[in-house]
Amino acid sequence: MTPRLQNKYALITGGSAGIGLETAKQFCLEGARVAITGRNEASLESAKSHLGDSAITLQSDSADIQQQQALADEIKRQFPRLDVIYINAGDVTHKPFDEWDEAVFDRVMNTNLKGPFFLIRALLPLLSDSASIILCGSVSAQIGLPQSSVYAASKAGLISLARTLSGELKHLGIRVNTLSPGPTLTEAFDKFGLPEDEQAALIDQVKELVPLKRLGTPLELAKAAVFLASDESSYMLGSELLVDGGVGNL
Repeated sequence: MTPRLQNKYALITGGSAGIGLETAKQFCLEGARVAITGRNEASLESAKSHLGDSAITLQSDSADIQQQQALADEIKRQFPRLDVIYINAGDVTHKPFDEWDEAVFDRVMNTNLKGPFFLIRALLPLLSDSASIILCGSVSAQIGLPQSSVYAASKAGLISLARTLSGELKHLGIRVNTLSPGPTLTEAFDKFGLPEDEQAALIDQVKELVPLKRLGTPLELAKAAVFLASDESSYMLGSELLVDGGVGNL
């Protein structure tokens, strides 16, 4: 059976850990040549050891708008074209409404919405006439989860962007869709800096929000990303694919 991404060139932002890294692995297994980005050089080196020669690693901060053009220029040097862009890098900061300040607000919006917008614009000349752009949304944009105000708003903006860009780019053969995860077990839980028992308690609380009573796995999200990246999803345009254990629908 022919690999589903044979001869395709793909960029995954935020690909050094979690869902992004697992997606990079699956893209490589399906025959793609993959570039991943991340902010941390050590994490990128670790990811490279998992991915091997099918992938290149590029250090880039998705929140730094100036770096988006530099990243696009480097991709142009490395790849003849781009068939897949998976905007996966994200800032998942959650805070009570009255604890947000402008600097943190701007960082979340720059990472989750502004940076992706300008990266896609910079990469547009490199996209093939059957390219698939996948934007990482979140089920948080569909529900009213406390403390997710800015994060959820940024993801809602990204979901809307998938629709508007679909309308603008469809004449070029470019498809834009959103992949929206629900609660997924990744290293993101480590960023809370909680003791082991408190982190376990937090994960149990999150599980209770999910109708399936469990967290998703990076592999489940990666398999969905492979579908959206492949020609199997060629009739999908401006759509949102929820892989969320039922959180957004039940």
